[in-house]
Amino acid sequence: MPRVAVVIPCFNDGLMAVAAVRSVQENEDVELVVVDDGSTDTVTKTALAELARDGVTVLDKENGGPASARMAGVEATSAPYVYPLDADDLLLPGSLCLLADTLDAAPQAAFAYGDYEIFGDYRGYFRAPKHFDRWALLYTNHIPVCSLIRRRELVETGGWIRRGYEDWDLWLALAERDCRAIYVGTAVYRRRVHGGRGFGDDRADHRRIYAELCQRHSGLFARRRELRRESKPGLWKRIAYPIVLGKKHLPVWLEEWLKRQFFKRGIEV
Repeated sequence: MPRVAVVIPCFNDGLMAVAAVRSVQENEDVELVVVDDGSTDTVTKTALAELARDGVTVLDKENGGPASARMAGVEATSAPYVYPLDADDLLLPGSLCLLADTLDAAPQAAFAYGDYEIFGDYRGYFRAPKHFDRWALLYTNHIPVCSLIRRRELVETGGWIRRGYEDWDLWLALAERDCRAIYVGTAVYRRRVHGGRGFGDDRADHRRIYAELCQRHSGLFARRRELRRESKPGLWKRIAYPIVLGKKHLPVWLEEWLKRQFFKRGIEV
């Protein structure tokens, strides 16, 4: 049985979804499913139909957002590790084997993650944190979306549940369970920044969603001081995270500009 299931949700991104499928290049079998999340354009429908004719599993469902599409893909697969790949992103060759080998060697870890390259509207590099910093997670989603997750932990937490910051919600749920994670120290995929998609997804409604996350994971947020001692953040992070991140007091344009400067220089946020 394949070790890894790759789940690709797609909404009107058919041509990019084809590129995402073709980017899965491993030296072992991989379970792969594309979930059509209620796409409406004919180009996407045609592209996904061609994928299905080529033997790729394509599921159709009513539009419900990335979380429900991913979980539909999870239910249609059985591999012990699950990798969510957005339709407009690309895997780097051999990444799944690297991440799976890492989890095989660390049975106590719930997931493994790495860096990612940024391409599209501009180029850059996201350097992920070397440790699963649960204190930092209270203020920002600093774990890459495309990480390899152990199916058991994914199912036990309920997986991707909400619509809006669904990835952050999952990492918080795993942090509440005191789960461990492993950083592989290299880029494992390429994230496309284009058009309306950027690092400001869900930003317009951030404060409401963030308040819901605080309430949903109140037990973890109540341990803020304990987690800060565990994290031992530097002075600038202790000052900047509660102000710049968290409830986001900075203007959107300024926050986005600062992030781009960090990403263009490959500096860990």
